[in-house]
Amino acid sequence: MNVPPGHSRADQIADAIIQRVGKRIVMALPLGLGKANHIANAIYARAAADRSITLKILTALTLGKPKPKRDLEKRFIGPISDRLFKGYPELDYANAEIERRLPPNIEVSEFYFLAGTRLGNPLAQQSYMSANYTHAMRYVMERRVNVVAQLVARRVRDGETRYSLSCNTDITLDLLGERAAGNANFVFAGQVNSELPFMPGDADIPADTFEFVLDDPACDFPLFTPPTEPVTLADYAAGMQAARLVPDGGTLQLGIGALGDAIAQSLVIRQTRNDDFTAALAKLDAGGPVPSPAIHHELPFTEGVHGVSEMFVEGFLALMEAGVLRRVVDGVLLHAGFFVGSDNFNRALRALPESELAQLRMVAISYVNELYGDEDKKRRARTNARFINNAMMATLLGAVVSDTLEGGQVVSGVGGQYNFVAQAFALRDARSIIVLRSTRNKAGRVTSNIVWEYGQTTIPRHLRDIVVTEYGVADLRGKSDRDTIVAMLSITDSRFQAELLRKAKDAGKVEKSFELPKNVRDNTPGRVDRALMPFRQRGHLPVFPLGTDFTDVEQKLLPALGVLSSSSPFMLMRLALRGVSAADTSAMRECLARMALDKPGSISDRVSALVLRGALDQTLRA
Repeated sequence: MNVPPGHSRADQIADAIIQRVGKRIVMALPLGLGKANHIANAIYARAAADRSITLKILTALTLGKPKPKRDLEKRFIGPISDRLFKGYPELDYANAEIERRLPPNIEVSEFYFLAGTRLGNPLAQQSYMSANYTHAMRYVMERRVNVVAQLVARRVRDGETRYSLSCNTDITLDLLGERAAGNANFVFAGQVNSELPFMPGDADIPADTFEFVLDDPACDFPLFTPPTEPVTLADYAAGMQAARLVPDGGTLQLGIGALGDAIAQSLVIRQTRNDDFTAALAKLDAGGPVPSPAIHHELPFTEGVHGVSEMFVEGFLALMEAGVLRRVVDGVLLHAGFFVGSDNFNRALRALPESELAQLRMVAISYVNELYGDEDKKRRARTNARFINNAMMATLLGAVVSDTLEGGQVVSGVGGQYNFVAQAFALRDARSIIVLRSTRNKAGRVTSNIVWEYGQTTIPRHLRDIVVTEYGVADLRGKSDRDTIVAMLSITDSRFQAELLRKAKDAGKVEKSFELPKNVRDNTPGRVDRALMPFRQRGHLPVFPLGTDFTDVEQKLLPALGVLSSSSPFMLMRLALRGVSAADTSAMRECLARMALDKPGSISDRVSALVLRGALDQTLRA
């Protein structure tokens, strides 16, 4: 079957692919945003209907609409999902896997999960492939990939049609290079999306790279735009501590989520309101450890930094606008492997003048995450690199836990974290910075994210470097075990210091006579709030520094829902009692109406309304 590129339906392309490659299909889909959803669904449908077809899907970070389970979560997330993801075609293989109805002839193997979405799912957990980002292509090739399907942008200039890999150059560029060298043999299918920005440079490829292109307006869809997370004062405290570790004239990798946003905003404040930056740090330093002058940088940037980051996070646009991201390497400000962001982020990229867009270069993940290939050139370019990544937990001996729970359940994946830690040790003046929250709160129980030991680790303790929490900076590189433990205790929440110190002493790792210095024994949320609340009240530490798709009412609801999610049953009863006498303000009425609880009918709805009123009464007064 001959299906002309650009004039095809998804089902036609699926049939043509099967006719070409046969009934054994190994389909690689780019991680995150770059999947050709309609083509993937059409091939999945053929395999689901015909058990003589074997389909193996290799991918990572499958994006999907949130699927809340609790009543209040459904009431809050439902309208947001309808608004943000209207028209987004769900990936059928993902829904089948989540609902545990994947046909026996179809296998899905991912090397990175959307955080937490596959916990408790035996099929996904069993088929998870633990891999560094840079090794994923090797595993794809070993499985003899014969189909790659990617979302692309399209442009016609001077009569020539060109396509851009846009958001996902990462592994695709490397795979295309292997195919050109005769080391791989696969059908390359693209699906055009009008909302994808046309990224130039390495991402810009000719039309004859593809065997098939789906360019059908009926298959166009809004890009997946995950909601931004609110940034707490504790996040900002950690962000400011990390921002003071970035030298002028250096190289920067940034992580994702609220902590990544906090770091980006802190760097912006350091550059544009330096007096506020230093004043806030002085407040935080009053009760915690201060980094050594060798790694301590608080002045505004004059030369600026260059970005080398596996993910082009939204914060880099803010850093470019503020004059932080301005060190040019090979004519560009940023080298990155993939992106996924808000609607504002996508619009901003589409609106950038071509000359500015050309300074944000999407490249192969092998370029960003490794030093192999043009190593001398990379070493000269990546001066004073600071590779900043997030983690879930860390041990007192400096091991880092970022992807897997103690029982083996995978939360997310290794991704490129190990790659950047390894680079930090391979480059002469580079450092790895791991940022994490010191505690977590579940069902009213606060536990420490700094632990004595843990059954799973992402980064081994022999690669310990710098660890940051809201309470300060622990510089671990080259330290003895004893001094590492002391440094980690200095950034641990004080509610857990004594017990952790006891365990270290019992293990013979710290002398029995040791006592923590007084200046690190007040590591409490209250101290952080007292230090930073004045800056938040002046508008310098916004809850959503990069903007948000949440409405004003939804932003008022978020803190209350956070209180409820971290409350024990006893605490929920107290909130319900508080809700009985809570003032009936206009803000309260708006929030209840948004949750469809302003006129509760059933007993369960009345209980939900009461606990929500109690939580709102607490947070709206704060």
